Amino acid sequence: MPLLRIAKSAEFLRNPRAADAAAGIKNLQQLIQLRWMAVIGQVFTIEVAHHSLRLTIPLHQMLMVVGCLAVFNVVSLLRLRTGVQVRNVELFLALLVDVAVLTTQLYLSGGTSNPFVFLYLLQIALGAILLRGAYIWSMVVITTVCFCVLATHHLPLELPQDLHQGLSSLYVIGLLVCFVLNAILVVVFITRISLNLRERDARLAAARRRRVEEEHIVRMGLLASGAAHELGTPLSTLAVILGDWQHDQELMGDEVLREDIEEMRTQVQRCKSIVSGILLSAGEARGEESAQTTVRTFVDALADEWRTTRSIPAFSYRNDFGDDTPMVSDTTLKQMVFNVLDNARDASPQWVELLITRDDKAEVPALCITVNDAGPGFAPGMLDHLGEPYQSTKQRPGSGLGLYLVVNVARTLGGSVTARNRAPEGGAEVSIRLPLAAVAMPRGHRPV
Repeated sequence: MPLLRIAKSAEFLRNPRAADAAAGIKNLQQLIQLRWMAVIGQVFTIEVAHHSLRLTIPLHQMLMVVGCLAVFNVVSLLRLRTGVQVRNVELFLALLVDVAVLTTQLYLSGGTSNPFVFLYLLQIALGAILLRGAYIWSMVVITTVCFCVLATHHLPLELPQDLHQGLSSLYVIGLLVCFVLNAILVVVFITRISLNLRERDARLAAARRRRVEEEHIVRMGLLASGAAHELGTPLSTLAVILGDWQHDQELMGDEVLREDIEEMRTQVQRCKSIVSGILLSAGEARGEESAQTTVRTFVDALADEWRTTRSIPAFSYRNDFGDDTPMVSDTTLKQMVFNVLDNARDASPQWVELLITRDDKAEVPALCITVNDAGPGFAPGMLDHLGEPYQSTKQRPGSGLGLYLVVNVARTLGGSVTARNRAPEGGAEVSIRLPLAAVAMPRGHRPV
């Protein structure tokens, strides 16, 4: 898995419009719910005014306006189900429709003498939290103009202006109902909309953090690639010199020196292998094809290589993967597991355990890689920030990137990394969970 794929895997997270789209859809859903409440409330109010209060109002015209609002809400609901991004201008137009319906109803029922004229404030409050820039002030101007027009152009409403009677006055009761409606709707719906916007901001913040982290990975990959190229030449020179020494009979006659030369050749070969792995992980060395193998063979070889190249008194390895599955060996995957094992050995030089299992009970079958150690375990603060760079108990510059890289590589494969402190036996446990679909070969292929 080249580092280039790590950068590409978060393309969606790098696009702030994705977070805006999610918030826009939720906000449109809130407007639709509010509009259904408005439809029910208007029908109820019209019926009470006409039948209970015996007020003279254009009943059919007002009910027709309510019907048009219901039809518009059905259209909005169908549009919502398309999942297409909701833009700011669309929310503005939706609020204008609500303002137009309210203005028409007020025109048919007394204009500014109708106590429900203060429902304009609800539209302004919604616009202030949903819209941006000029759209907000446009809502203020439009509702103000509507108010002014209604002051002079409206059908009369036979509502007595008996404010001195307090709560016995129909007008005061209407004002009270309007105030309660405004208060409840502002608290309920603006709280919900604010939550949607906070979620959007949180997604944007997470996207920016992921972008910074992944750019850091790319820079590290470029640095590692450059260092690998620079190390290639001296390592090749050392390999040639050691090869010449092996053909020198005088040097090979000394048993101790011969063993030292063999050990030097082994270590140089290991360095060259590490350099090749760095280049391959960075997206280079394309000429080296990945080998087809199986999951059990891959992890067995991985465990054997780590055991032979590291010095540790006790290394426990158990492969409980079960039925084998074809896969293509990935240098990045091997380096990721090596990284966790190396960290475990640093914390627990005497004992490290590697467990390989298979989870077929989950919705997505997964390869589970668990590394245990007997060290001091993770500090509580480190567990809370698992996967963040430079979180380490090692007191040396640059430490803390190993687990950070492990988490990011696992994430690009669709997997996850979890860590915990083992109790009561002590030590730490790091578990890598990778979907089999991300590492296994398609059906019909067979390993070579």
